[in-house]
Amino acid sequence: MREVDFIGEGLNRPESVLTTAKGEIFVSDHACGVFQLGTQKPTLTGIPNGFLPNGVALTREREFLVANLGSSCGGGIWLIDRQYCLHPWLMEVDGIPLTVANFVGFDEAGRTWISMCTHKVPREDAFNAHTPDGFVAVCDSRGSRVVAEGIGFANECRVDPSGLWLYVNETYGRCLSRFAILGGSDWKLGSKEVVHRFSDGDFPDGLSFDSEGGAWVACVVSNRIIRIAQDGDVQIMLEDPDQDTINRVELHFASGGVSRADIDAGGTRSLGNTSSVAFGGSDLRTVYVGCLSGTRLATFRSPFSGAKPAHWHF
Repeated sequence: MREVDFIGEGLNRPESVLTTAKGEIFVSDHACGVFQLGTQKPTLTGIPNGFLPNGVALTREREFLVANLGSSCGGGIWLIDRQYCLHPWLMEVDGIPLTVANFVGFDEAGRTWISMCTHKVPREDAFNAHTPDGFVAVCDSRGSRVVAEGIGFANECRVDPSGLWLYVNETYGRCLSRFAILGGSDWKLGSKEVVHRFSDGDFPDGLSFDSEGGAWVACVVSNRIIRIAQDGDVQIMLEDPDQDTINRVELHFASGGVSRADIDAGGTRSLGNTSSVAFGGSDLRTVYVGCLSGTRLATFRSPFSGAKPAHWHF
C-alpha cells in the first residue's frame, strides 16, 4: 500500500474503469452513469428510478454501454449517447429479462459480451455457493443469445489476449473459469474449465489481462488483486485486507451464504472494496483499481504491461 496513489475525488461507486490510448480515464458513477476523470461530471438524462451502473464499455462511436444492476427498473444494458441521454439497448436475451445485468464489454472480433449475475431478485439471494444460475450472453452478427450457463454469480467476463478463451469470474462460485471459443462464423463455446479457486476472503469480481496472458482478478471483501499466470502460478499484486472481517465473512459463507453487509464490510479499508482493474498509461503499466465503496481510484505501477483492450484506440 505504500506504493499506491489515489486519484479522483467525489466518485460515487466507481465500480468499473476504462482507459484509452489518449490518456483518458473513464469510470462508472452512480450519479451520472459514466464520466471522465479530470472533467466536470455531466448531467445524465433519462435515468429511471433505481438505475445502478456497473460494468461499462466504450463504443467505437465513443458512446457508452452500461450494465444496469438495478433490477427494480428492469436491469438490462443501456446506451449513453453523446448528448448524455440514457436509452435501453438490450433488455432481454433468448426471452430472458436481463434483470441483474453485471458486465458488458467488447472483444477484438467485435463481439459484445454480457454477464447476468443471477435470476434471483434481489441479487443478494444468490450470495451463496448453491445458486449457480448466472449466465453469459453475446451479441454478434447472428444476434444476441446465451452462450454459457450454470455460473455461480457471473461477474466480469473477457476474451483473453490470444482470442481463444472466454474467462469468467464466478463471484460466489469463488473461481475463475474459462470456455474455449470454438469454430468460425458459427462459433460456440466449449465446456467450462476452472482456472483457479479462491479462498481467504477472496470473492472474484473484476478481471483484466496483462500482455503475457496473466489474468488479474480484483477481489471484494479481501481487497486483493491477484494475478494468475498462464502456468497457474498465483501472485498477490496488491492487498489491503482486514483479517477479522475475512474470518467473519468466511464463517458466514460456509454456513450458507453472506449478506450485503458482509460484502460491504470490505469497504472500510483504504482500497474501498476492490471491484475492477484496468491498465493504462502510455506503456500500459499503470494500474487503476475500481471499487464499490470508495470515492476515488487507487493506482500503482505494474511490473507487467497490460494487454491492449479492444477500445484502446476508439
